[in-house]
Order: sequence, then C-alpha cells, then structure tokens
Amino acid sequence: MGSGVLRGQQPAAATPPPSAEQQKRLQFLKAREEMHALPPTTPATASPAPKPKPHPKATPKEPPKPIPKETPKETPKPPPEVTPKPHTPAPATPKPVPVTPHPEKERPATPLPLPKVTPAPATPLPRVTPAPVTVEKSGYEESHGLQPSGGFSWFTRWKYLSKGVQAEINRAPVARRRWRYIVVHNSGTRQGNAKAFEYYHRYVRHMQNGLAYQFVIGNGTSSGDGEVEVGNRWKRQINGGHVHSDYLNNIALGICLVGDFNREKPTQRQLATLDELIRFLRQRVGSSDVGKYAVVKAHREINPPRWPTDCPGNEFPYAWLHKQFDE
Repeated sequence: MGSGVLRGQQPAAATPPPSAEQQKRLQFLKAREEMHALPPTTPATASPAPKPKPHPKATPKEPPKPIPKETPKETPKPPPEVTPKPHTPAPATPKPVPVTPHPEKERPATPLPLPKVTPAPATPLPRVTPAPVTVEKSGYEESHGLQPSGGFSWFTRWKYLSKGVQAEINRAPVARRRWRYIVVHNSGTRQGNAKAFEYYHRYVRHMQNGLAYQFVIGNGTSSGDGEVEVGNRWKRQINGGHVHSDYLNNIALGICLVGDFNREKPTQRQLATLDELIRFLRQRVGSSDVGKYAVVKAHREINPPRWPTDCPGNEFPYAWLHKQFDE
C-alpha cells in the first residue's frame, strides 16, 4: 500500500503557535526551574543529601533585640551672645563760616531805643566832721607791729650804700623781731648778678619765689664791683630759700657775694660793701627779744649738719667776719 493518507481518516488539524504572553510565561517558568536546579559542587558521595531549606516565609523570624536607650548627654549651653553696641560717632560741630557783609547789600541793624529810667532822688547823708588826727610814721608802724626806719647813729655817711638802696631797704614793711640772723653766701660762679640767679632759681631749681637771697653784691663782672641788688624777697618780706631749713629761712636774711671763693678771694670793695650792708640791716630790723641785734653767720656755720656745705668757700675771710660782728 502506498504511504498516502488512509482513506476514511481526516488529517490532524495544525497546532496554532503560542501567543506572546504564553511565550513570556514559559520563559519565566523555565528560568525559575533553572534557578532551583543548582549544579553539584562536589563529586557524588555516599553523604546524605542536604535537607531542603525551608521557605523563608515559613521560618519565623527572631524578635529584634531591644536597643538600649542612651542617656542623652547634657549639651552645654552656649554662652550668651553679646551684641556689641553700635558705635555712634559724636556729631561734628560745624565750624562757623565767617561771612563778610557786603557793604552795599547789608546794613547795620538799627539799635532799639532804650527806655528812659528816671533815677530816684538821692537822700542826702548826714555830714560828719572828721576829728583831727596827728599821724606819726614811727608810731603808726609800731602800732601795727612794724619796725620803724631811720635814726641810725653808727654812720653819718654811707660810702658804699647808695641812696637808692637805702630807700628800698627802708621802704619794705619789716615786722618787729622778724629777722634774727644774717647769713653770708657765695654764688659759686665767677660771674653773675641778681637777674641771672633769679632765672636759675625759678626755672632750673623750680623755686616758686625766684631768687633765693634777699641781697646780691656784685664783683664787677655782670654788675658793678660792690654793687648791691635788692631782691624781691626783701621787698615783699617773705621767707628766703638760701638755707636748708624752712625754720631758718623764715627768720634769716641771705646776702650772696658773686664769686667762687674756693678759687679766689672776694674783692676789697665787696667786703667793704658787705660790712656796711650788714650794719644797715641790723639797725633796720631792730633787736630781738633778748635785746641783741641779728646774729651774723657764714652759710656753712648755720646750715643743718645733715646737709653740710663749704659755702662761702675756703678763701672767704671768716676771721674778719667774726671780728666785725661777734658781740
């Protein structure tokens, strides 16, 4: 018989191709099977087959351990912020701008008239006739505690004291029993005068009243030889600044001879003028409470022992001074 279709049988119907969704599903199932079928990693032995792992969903999970709570640390408080105050500059004072008035446009303001004031009639004061008063210079000065001037009997004529110097000495208001010592100094310089020493004492040594002595006797350099200069301390009758003692400066007059008597001796005219000046001053200031005239000393003989000095120098004639005025 031939290989044809048997008679009496119908041919099988053709199978339709799967759709796109079915192909995707078949591929998904095939891939899942391949994932579960893992190849063996070791040769087959008699060891028992591994137990299948339970499905992760069927295995109960252990409850998570509680995490211990950490005690929160105290956060240090930040220091308070200091807000700087804004610097407000001082308002600048505008400088006035000078305005020059125009001579034609500006005219001076007319002053307002002042009201007239009628003065009240003055009441006449009763007339007082002053009593006659007899004024005597010596009596007036004695009543006010001042030493009278004039009436000297030691010298009828002063050879080295000019009339101008005598007038300045007499003009000063000398208190009775004020001056008890007369102290002799040297300037320690070879030249100078009262003006130079005034500048030095006031601006270099900062002495408020200037020249420390009451009198200066020149040596012929910056002033005449034997010329007497009267200082402001005598004219004002204030304390001196020539001795290292406030007590002695208040009761002692200072006479400075210009010169350095550690190198040279004073001139003869200086000594003659010093002799007359001391005698004139002793009469002018009067006697002390004990009835004696002012004591005459050299500076180094009266200065306190704590502050020794060689003034008025080794060449000064101390023996002559003591002979003339020691009584």
